[in-house]
Amino acid sequence: MQRFLLQKDDDRELSSEGVSSVAGGIVALGKFDALHIGHRELVIQASKVGAPFLLSFVGMAEVLGWAPRSPIVAKCDRHRILSSWAPFCGNVPPKEFLIDFASVRHLTPQQFVEKLSKELGVRGVVTGENYRFGYKAAGDASQLVKLCDEYGIQAYIINSVMDKNQDMVDSTISDKKERGQVSSTRVRYALSKGDISYVSELLGRQHRVILSAEKKEEFVCSKNRFSAPKSCLLNLLPKDGVYENCSLIVGDGNQLPCRVLIDSTHIHLELDQKDFCVLDAVNNHHLLSIEFWS
Repeated sequence: MQRFLLQKDDDRELSSEGVSSVAGGIVALGKFDALHIGHRELVIQASKVGAPFLLSFVGMAEVLGWAPRSPIVAKCDRHRILSSWAPFCGNVPPKEFLIDFASVRHLTPQQFVEKLSKELGVRGVVTGENYRFGYKAAGDASQLVKLCDEYGIQAYIINSVMDKNQDMVDSTISDKKERGQVSSTRVRYALSKGDISYVSELLGRQHRVILSAEKKEEFVCSKNRFSAPKSCLLNLLPKDGVYENCSLIVGDGNQLPCRVLIDSTHIHLELDQKDFCVLDAVNNHHLLSIEFWS
């Protein structure tokens, strides 16, 4: 049996031989970069008929030659977000199951569904109406339903969650897959404009940026002020500028109001709490989180 890449919390590792951890589950299919409200709706529907999983691929950029880019959600923050979806999913947080893209790239639509059925043992799939799959995206949602029926898998196709701001955005996004639905492309667009309200609307939460504190010598701290180079960031920032309504999160989720200034090379924080030393937080934690509020 082929080995699959499986993500658990912060790490990705090869699963052991034998029955896959997704066997008997209901998998949402897609690319889940942003974990936005459209993705949440997929797992909500999956949870109505079984144990919900997000099934997607790793290594697509390397195989397809895409230029590297920062993720919208830091890898180490995905578990927190999925756990926050549990109340929408019968108090069962969805899990992620990742497949090495190189191992499935050349599969036809039928071969892909056969893999879902015979190798992974999934009981059902949920996806959006615009989903494409198989080699060169040859299969569409209607074909997925037909093939799943042949292999004894339940298939649920749901309507896309539409972006309320699509008229404003459509003319600026060239992605041919865009039909006005909430998408990771739109989240990236909103971040590039520094439109935090729009970002929050698409995500269904505040955007959180994670900084690694591994290279503390690159930080500049003085009482309630803190600066870090952008090279320490683990995910995508909004555009350069000043953001007044933010929070620094340290330890067990304690949120400290702050002002954030982003320039071409650094991110700077100024805390409202004058007696708090950011340096102490940096010394005590490997990660620092900044949340942008609309």
